[in-house]
Amino acid sequence: MASSRLPGFYKMKMAERLRRLAEQLEMSSDELRVLGQSATLPVANADAMIENAVGVLGLPVGLGLNFLINGEDVVVPMAVEEPSVIAAVSLAAKIAREGGGFLADADEPRMIGQVQVTELANPEAARTAILRAREEILAAANALQPAMKARGGGAKDLEVRLVQVGDEMHAIVHLIVDTQDAMGANLINTMCEGVAPLLERICGGRVRLRILSNLADLRLARAACNIPFEELADFGFSGAEVAHGIAEASRFAEADPYRACTHNKGVMNGVDAVALATGNDWRAIEAGAHAFAARSGKYQPLTRWWVERGSLKGTTELPIQVGTVGGAVKANPLIPVLLRMMGDPPARKLAAIMAAVGLAQNMAALRALGTVGIQKGHMALHARNLAVSAGAKGSAVEVVARALIAAGEIKLHRAQEILAKLVVAPEAT
Repeated sequence: MASSRLPGFYKMKMAERLRRLAEQLEMSSDELRVLGQSATLPVANADAMIENAVGVLGLPVGLGLNFLINGEDVVVPMAVEEPSVIAAVSLAAKIAREGGGFLADADEPRMIGQVQVTELANPEAARTAILRAREEILAAANALQPAMKARGGGAKDLEVRLVQVGDEMHAIVHLIVDTQDAMGANLINTMCEGVAPLLERICGGRVRLRILSNLADLRLARAACNIPFEELADFGFSGAEVAHGIAEASRFAEADPYRACTHNKGVMNGVDAVALATGNDWRAIEAGAHAFAARSGKYQPLTRWWVERGSLKGTTELPIQVGTVGGAVKANPLIPVLLRMMGDPPARKLAAIMAAVGLAQNMAALRALGTVGIQKGHMALHARNLAVSAGAKGSAVEVVARALIAAGEIKLHRAQEILAKLVVAPEAT
């Protein structure tokens, strides 16, 4: 694409934004129609996706702008209900852009499938027997997914961990599976269930659980940025003051798990929003990220910020298990359009983009916290939500929102009062 910079995009009306996207991203008229629809997931599709379906819940989809990742402009679709997320991440990306943007990468898409073997007479001997039969077990697993194997993926390795569970020592077999551009949950579960009888024959135990692990620590994504002080100056604070404030907040998160949890929530605000917009399992990503944050025995932040030679430096590393084929990607007609807007990235590239978004989102939150506080921008955007909740439509939304901000009372009852006066005023004249 030409550029992820779309100045004034937030000021445009929806139709104008869509026209601007069509020009910038060379989108087709069919893709624009899908974007402009209010009901993006047909009810029939929803009924086929889940049990007891009764409807479809919509979420706003917006664009994270200004991202420069590995020297490439990227427009990032994000599905989120929180008012300030997209505005904040777009500003952070603009700031980071002046320092060269983000460097990001991701590991090969290798996932872990676990098979729990119990009732072992000799756990050490069982472990040895399983490792000795490695090739046979991998061949059996790959026979269950020949298409994946043919594409260069499939079961690549196995490990055996001996884990004390209560009074018994269990052998936990890890199948290491290259899932290519799929997230891989279903194919891994099929493999784990398929090799269970073979494992029982090899070691004489009894298989219990057979399922993937969402602690995808073989599938890490990373991002980094380097921002000169002068790009951070704002709110009457110097760039150096803002940079040191962000670094201090990072150290606070390293020291205190109560702060680290909220710190990481800020990271996941961005990661989850991209996961939702691309049809990925945000719950799996959340679970894996928080488990990874606690891997040392103490819950830690997923990002680190520090000051060095007149710049603010930031890094992140976390497991991101995503796919760009199959599942919800095909079921929801909007998702292929949103992926196309990103340049149809393969799974590894998508994970790297998401890591960069998480780092930017975290920086935006820390920058606000260390200066004017998080509420100023958040509540200003929240005022628009309250205006809509009060019943405002069209241009009245901005009128009510501005009045709420001016009054300093951003509450629903106040929005209703302001809207009522707007409605009565024309009748009185």
